[in-house]
Amino acid sequence: MNGEFFSGDLKISRYLAKPSGKTGVLPGMLLCHGFPVALNDARHSASTFPELIDRVANELGWAAMTFTFRGCGSSQGDFSMQGWVDDLRAAIDHLVAEVSPSGVWLVGTNTGASLALCAGADDPRVNGCALLGPHADFDDWAAQPRRFLEHVREVGAIHNPKFPESYDEWSRELRRFRPTDAARRFAPRPLLLLHGDDDESVPTADSRVLAEAHGSADLQIIPGAGHRLRHDPRAIAVLLGWLDRQRSNMPI
Repeated sequence: MNGEFFSGDLKISRYLAKPSGKTGVLPGMLLCHGFPVALNDARHSASTFPELIDRVANELGWAAMTFTFRGCGSSQGDFSMQGWVDDLRAAIDHLVAEVSPSGVWLVGTNTGASLALCAGADDPRVNGCALLGPHADFDDWAAQPRRFLEHVREVGAIHNPKFPESYDEWSRELRRFRPTDAARRFAPRPLLLLHGDDDESVPTADSRVLAEAHGSADLQIIPGAGHRLRHDPRAIAVLLGWLDRQRSNMPI
């Protein structure tokens, strides 16, 4: 990471790259990581994302940024669904303030993908979204919030033993954000959905539901690919090609 911004009173770590030697107004891409899965995995969230950010900046000529949500990486704070959405909105504000892009495209993996759609649906600055292995809802977490809270502690995304201050509010937030409803509101802006047909964590049906709700999404199922599409070169090739074509959708 090479900088930070504030989300409320929390410092959020970010990595920002711009193409060398390019002047003038650039399109902006913001990349959102997914929810940590393994024991103490939160500290490593987005650790490989700067490499992809550099590719987008240098190969496509975009201003590109990634960041770690609160509770992850070196960012301050503890996980909550509302908190992550607040961080994403603050990240968009920061990208716009830093580079004054011609438009903003959100890219996300898994949970970060779903929340990108939720934030983008209500932000007219967002021109398009590309989602890798998104959830269509968070009902499985919301159905067993105490078990999920324990899981969040185990992966290291909650550090303060007294957090959350209000368990009831924290658990209600798991139902507040509805990616499928967001897909309807996001239309007709461009939406790319990539999903591995061997995803062991999120079924391909989730992307199909989001595509149907949007109405004109580009849905691509990657044969034999698993949950971590960020590391599948086929998925990244599709993503970079889609981003490159988005230039024609930029406001003049």
